[in-house]
Parts: sequence; C-alpha cells; structure tokens
Amino acid sequence: MESIRRTLRRVVMTIMAARRSEPEAGMTTAELLGNAALGIAALVAIWAVMQTLGLDVVEWIRGQLRV
Repeated sequence: MESIRRTLRRVVMTIMAARRSEPEAGMTTAELLGNAALGIAALVAIWAVMQTLGLDVVEWIRGQLRV
C-alpha cells in the first residue's frame, strides 16, 4: 500500500512540476501517464465492486425467484 502511495505521489509531483515549467501548450507525457494510471485504478476498483456486488445481486434474484 505504501509503494502505491509513493508512486501516486511521484506521478502527482511530476505532473505539478510539468505544469509549472511550461505553459498550457497541451497534454504532456506525465499528464497522459497520470490519466492512464487513474483510469486503470478506477477500472480495478469498479471490477472489485462488481465482483462483490454481482454475486450478491445474483443471490438476491435467485431468492426472489425461489430458484
């Protein structure tokens, strides 16, 4: 968990440094990598929630249908 925090902190610091060093000229590599990392983290979180809730929902439907 600590290594994830360090990595995310490093990504944020890189993005902040890139924003300070050059004007808003477009997306930098650091911004793209940061967005990709956040997207992957969101997908993993959504997948984990769906794994947990998906089983509960199926069980609830079976209970309602008495199958």
